[in-house]
Amino acid sequence: MKRLLAEDQGGPVVMLNLLRFAEGGAESYDEYARHLRETFLPRYGGEILYAGTGSTVLVAEEGQSWDAVVVVRYPDRAAFSRMVADPEYQEVTRLRTAALTEAVLQATVPWT
Repeated sequence: MKRLLAEDQGGPVVMLNLLRFAEGGAESYDEYARHLRETFLPRYGGEILYAGTGSTVLVAEEGQSWDAVVVVRYPDRAAFSRMVADPEYQEVTRLRTAALTEAVLQATVPWT
C-alpha cells in the first residue's frame, strides 16, 4: 500500500481486477461484490466501470485466461487505501479470499 500511495500522480485511480474462481467461488464473490456495491464503493466514492465474465482468449500464454474482469475507479489512491483499511471492509474480504484461487489487482495510470 505504501508503494501505491508513493506513486500517486493525483486524481482518480482505476483498478484492474482479474479473477480466477475456486470451485463454487462465484457465489462467494457475488456476496463480496454486493457488499462492495452497497456499502464500500458509496462510502469511498468508488464506481464500477465494468464487470464481466471472461470469454474467448485470443492472445495469451497458457493459463492466462480469467473467469472475470472488474474495473473500478476511485476518486484517488488515498480513498482506495482508506477503504481497504476499513475494519468493516476487512471483515468481508474473507468472502473474496474464499472465492478466488488467483487474482491480479493492479492500479492503472492514464495515458497522456
